Amino acid sequence: MDYRDEQLQNQRIIQAYLHSRGEAEVASIRNLCDDYLNFREDVARFQARYLASYCHAACFQQQRSDCCNKDGIITFFADLVVNAVVSSPREMDAIMECLQHPRNDMKCIYLGTQGCHWCIKPIVCEMFVCENAKQNAFGGGSEASETWRGLEKRALSFRWPDRVVLFDEIESRFLAAGVRSSLMYLHNSPGLIRIKKKAGLL
Repeated sequence: MDYRDEQLQNQRIIQAYLHSRGEAEVASIRNLCDDYLNFREDVARFQARYLASYCHAACFQQQRSDCCNKDGIITFFADLVVNAVVSSPREMDAIMECLQHPRNDMKCIYLGTQGCHWCIKPIVCEMFVCENAKQNAFGGGSEASETWRGLEKRALSFRWPDRVVLFDEIESRFLAAGVRSSLMYLHNSPGLIRIKKKAGLL
């Protein structure tokens, strides 16, 4: 299965599950994500202050982004779930449209002419900052650099399973309902499973 088909299949799986369970389940998952969504707001504020103008001019406008290359975006199952529970039907329709009719270029299938179609981008995308951007944003002092390191540490607390983490909880919730996905890395990846065992979680 290629990248586009895998993404499309998983988006459909999640939408079918949420539709079948109703708004109460959507609200329950959204509440589970409160701390994570607050974290993402903090990241967004940091990026708006330190990175947005540089990244937009250097990468998006010139279409030479290192982080949005075709088939190069790692998505966790939880990434798709979080985005689904905070997106409107219209926003999810846009996601499905770009997957079913991808652009014929070398950029990420989720990247449109106005930018990324995700409301809450995959954590790997959100936390990727190239070296040129770091030098531009952090070169003038240590405050921004220290703040970014703190955000990177917080990012791990949601997806690095050396403790109970949100991404694992979301996967477990869907697994308990009989949903299986190739993107459930917290339950499929040998490396992440070893971390969970070492932490006494298995």
